[in-house]
Amino acid sequence: MAAPVGDVRVSASVEETERLGERLAPALELGDLLVLSGPLGAGKTRFVAGLARGLGTAGRVRSPSFILINEYRGRLLLLHVDLYRVEPMDVDGLGLEEEIGRGALVVEWGEKLGQRWREEALVVAFEVLSAHERRLSAGAQAGRGLALLEAWRRLAGAEEHGA
Repeated sequence: MAAPVGDVRVSASVEETERLGERLAPALELGDLLVLSGPLGAGKTRFVAGLARGLGTAGRVRSPSFILINEYRGRLLLLHVDLYRVEPMDVDGLGLEEEIGRGALVVEWGEKLGQRWREEALVVAFEVLSAHERRLSAGAQAGRGLALLEAWRRLAGAEEHGA
């Protein structure tokens, strides 16, 4: 399997992390998969909040750690999954294959999904650099993941031009 193609961003604040998600949201389509990984407090849920806002969702985005999945309705249904409390061996029994056909699926603690899920996904790894700064490393291997990575890269041009 080929190594993922990637891009790295540094976010200086929670608001900037949310803006990255908001600006990526217009590129999302039915069946897209975003796999998010990183430690607690790294900004994964804030990024999802930006995606939801960018899709036109009203209301607060909360981590679904205790209920597994939250749904946010906007231009496209956003399915927000948190696998923090799920063992990797239990992931196959969750029925995520059925969920992905309903909207765009964003999975926190996505490293528990295993490699087969990542092939068509945009994978974003969050790293804590300081109290406010985060490094977001995005990668993709094929299909829609590569299309989303291209949209991610266009964010840099928009930021440079003040968009």
